Amino acid sequence: MGNTAEVARAVNEGAAELGFVEGEIDDPALASTAVAQDRLVLVVPPSHPFAAAGALMAADLAAHPWVLREEGSGTRSVFEAAFTAAGVPLRELSVALELPSNEVVLAAVEAGAGASVLSEAVVAGKLAACVLVAAPFPLPTRTFRMLRHKERYRSRAADALCSA
Repeated sequence: MGNTAEVARAVNEGAAELGFVEGEIDDPALASTAVAQDRLVLVVPPSHPFAAAGALMAADLAAHPWVLREEGSGTRSVFEAAFTAAGVPLRELSVALELPSNEVVLAAVEAGAGASVLSEAVVAGKLAACVLVAAPFPLPTRTFRMLRHKERYRSRAADALCSA
């Protein structure tokens, strides 16, 4: 699985018939269909100062270490846009770790390496078990999209998947 640009390139060049990405793609050769939505959640261990906060301000966010997904991931892109809109550009955050998967980010947050923003679906089990806490900071819902090349034949397997 690659980042959004890599997936779009694979579909555009014919290496993949379909691609699934987070966020928007601006490529006139590709058809983009919304297939699902997910909400991002700011998560911390129960002992973290954010866990007991009534509301988080921009200054609060910049004062603590962060564990982030790698550059180019959809989660990271939505995180950066949301924090920049809240007045906290990435350069103002203390980034402790940049990691390549949700599972590794989740483990690092659980171990106390810092706060992070992850998919609600990814953190649901940890939140239910009270291993992690959702901190009070509004984050956007993100859209997952299926990409296909507008001018290429769609196989029966792709038709079946698209109609499911």
